[in-house]
Amino acid sequence: MAVKSNIVYFVADQLRADALAHLGNQASITPNLDQLSQEGISFSHAYCQNPVCVPSRISFLSGLYPHTTGHRTIHYLQNEGEPNILRTMKNNGYEVIWIGRNDVIPGNRTKEEFCDRYYRPFGSGDSKDIKGGEFIALQDMMKKNKKESQLKPDEPGYYSFYVGKVDLDDVNDKTVFAKYDWSCIEQALAYIEEKSKEKNHKPFFLYITLMYPHPEYMCEEPWFSSIDRKKVAKRRPSAITLEGKPSMLKEIAKKQNLSNWGEENFQEMRATYLAMVSRFDHHYGMVRDKLKECNLYDDTNIFVFSDHGDYTGDYDIAEKVQNCFDDPVVNVPLLIKPAKQYHVIPRVSNALVELVDITATIEEISGIQTEYVNFGKSLVHLFDKEEQHREAVFSEGGRIHGETWAMELGHGPSSQYWPRLSSQASEGPEHTKAIMCRMDKWKYVYRLYENDELYDLENDPQELNNLIMHSEYQEIIKNMKLKILDWMVETGDIVPDRKDIR
Repeated sequence: MAVKSNIVYFVADQLRADALAHLGNQASITPNLDQLSQEGISFSHAYCQNPVCVPSRISFLSGLYPHTTGHRTIHYLQNEGEPNILRTMKNNGYEVIWIGRNDVIPGNRTKEEFCDRYYRPFGSGDSKDIKGGEFIALQDMMKKNKKESQLKPDEPGYYSFYVGKVDLDDVNDKTVFAKYDWSCIEQALAYIEEKSKEKNHKPFFLYITLMYPHPEYMCEEPWFSSIDRKKVAKRRPSAITLEGKPSMLKEIAKKQNLSNWGEENFQEMRATYLAMVSRFDHHYGMVRDKLKECNLYDDTNIFVFSDHGDYTGDYDIAEKVQNCFDDPVVNVPLLIKPAKQYHVIPRVSNALVELVDITATIEEISGIQTEYVNFGKSLVHLFDKEEQHREAVFSEGGRIHGETWAMELGHGPSSQYWPRLSSQASEGPEHTKAIMCRMDKWKYVYRLYENDELYDLENDPQELNNLIMHSEYQEIIKNMKLKILDWMVETGDIVPDRKDIR
């Protein structure tokens, strides 16, 4: 059995892979994650299994695909008894500490079966041992100090999610959001310090799941001004002008009404997003430094990744989409620094990997087997050699007609989410079920209620030219459809490992 070294998950919300400097972003400032890529492995072709929070998080914490257990909406969280790696590790001798975002366990259930301690700044009614009273008070204050938009819903920019520079000394709904991660990091550092003073402590699993760089797009100094606006990459063209893009993208682009917002505003949005990414990088650096200070770094396996990405103005769209699979929303960072007993060749790896693979990797490095079948493939074999990992990777989303409970209703035009959520309520093709398959340079998207998509990512990295109707690619399309069929048959369900009384 492998030595039970410590584990840290350091998870971003809505961080796209191309926002990191070592993955090619000329405007990005991410020195700590860049250094991590020189000590471990950074996977440039890591894909999440769903482009929104809840389905993706349930997937990477279980090692199952969203369709396996029907998690395709933010309003359907894990049922009792569903697989979860946190529970598995807790039941097998790890002290599990959960700090930050949830989006996995329903709010009316305790987290005690999944962790020894839980800390969430916004509302701490189900926290155990660690309390978040300061943020409860701040939430009450922010309701009285809500900063309303100066724009109206029919004006360009209203649905941009852009705020810009914030001052954390102010108390309002924006600054409470911006303070969230600071509170989480404070608790993480305190826990690491606590562990360093314990003799013969249990191995720990520290699950730190932060808010940044999730919109609204806002950041404080010094990060806000640190990004050179002149280096910010140009946006992908509007979905409205591109033939072959999905109806959901086009509909959201129309409703968000950002086509006439102006490039300077988009540049500020994208620069602010990169500032948020830089602050996330800084927070990782604080945790790393504390682990080193407490002589725990070498014995700790570190995983840094994100639940999904963000359009950040690409295709004239802010935020994310539930059933579209362009790289800005499904290609996410994944960096791994193994504990010292593993030989690793530091590098950026081009292997195709999925977030479900993290669960299988944890199984191998901990020597603990999950009590259920999961569909991840351990990444340990890639630590010291570059070779193929997966022939294909997948992501999925959407719904069938009539699934009103999967529409995520309840937001009117005053909500910044209205363009997306109102489009999800359509019974046209917009919110169709869809599955993405990437193999080598090809990305194919099967869309149930409208034309499919095919992109040559080598020659068309911005996914502008849908080749689905070109006759010369029909054999490629056929093979990728068969790959999806094989995947669906293999992963369509899991049989519980028990015998019920008949």
